[in-house]
Amino acid sequence: MKSRNLFCLTAFAFLIMLTSCVSYETTASSKKKSTSPSDRYTYNSKSTKTKSGTSKSKTGTSKSTKSTKSTASSKKSDSGTKVTLKSKNTGLSKSSSVKTVLNEAEKYKGTPYKYGGNTSSGIDCSGLVCAAFKKVDIKLPRRSVDMSNEGSSVGISNVKEGDLLFFATGGGGINHVGIVYDVANSGEISFIHASTSKGVTVSSLEETYWKGKFVKAKRIL
Repeated sequence: MKSRNLFCLTAFAFLIMLTSCVSYETTASSKKKSTSPSDRYTYNSKSTKTKSGTSKSKTGTSKSTKSTKSTASSKKSDSGTKVTLKSKNTGLSKSSSVKTVLNEAEKYKGTPYKYGGNTSSGIDCSGLVCAAFKKVDIKLPRRSVDMSNEGSSVGISNVKEGDLLFFATGGGGINHVGIVYDVANSGEISFIHASTSKGVTVSSLEETYWKGKFVKAKRIL
């Protein structure tokens, strides 16, 4: 009887040990399977974030490129803008005073430039203007910068024959003056003046040099 009971106890203990081992193996296997998907999920998640970050980076680069192109286009547009210096006063009849001033100025055509000069042997820009307006009994200051304070201001689109055009050719203030000689049907403005290189001549305000040096226009008559 004792032998039988001992056998039963031994068998029962063995069964318990066997059950414990199976339970351990099952738990360990479950942990491995649980860890693997989790690891794969974590890896995919990081990959997705990395791709997303790359996508954002590309988008930012794309926006930056577009912005740069837009700025460059804007600068190009600005630099390509043409300044228009034309008058709408075309085909107007000249008053007798304007005709007298222009006729007097024409007499000096071809006269060489001479700083401070006021005769047909040599004359400067303000000297020419003073001589021309003196014919209609108008005395103007001898210097162009002082002359620019006389008369009334007029917009370039409203200038007409006989008006004065002032320029800054030396990089500083006003130092040159001319008389509007003609306004063509196209609105192009030409003026008579004493040029340092050509003497008394007629130039166009459409010329790049004079267009860039123009400051303002004044009306005396």
